[in-house]
Amino acid sequence: MAKPDENSPKIHYICQTYVQKKGGLQIDKQFEYTSAAQAQERADRESRSDGCVGADAYMVVEDPNSGEVGQPSFLVRCGNVPELDDF
Repeated sequence: MAKPDENSPKIHYICQTYVQKKGGLQIDKQFEYTSAAQAQERADRESRSDGCVGADAYMVVEDPNSGEVGQPSFLVRCGNVPELDDF
């Protein structure tokens, strides 16, 4: 079995949930997955749970050489989530 190229960009699939606080929306939980479908499914499920007002599923690409992470590419946005300008 071939080893993954250590210099290849790494893709992270994230589900991020939000709660409502006095100052506005606040990030509550973050989950990382190995596929876009898993992150989307979790965001949908979390957005319907008690106390959660919304959830995002997104992907980011990490450069393994510099450690820099690019801007998020949203896969799904459920419920009450921050405006895109807030990122």
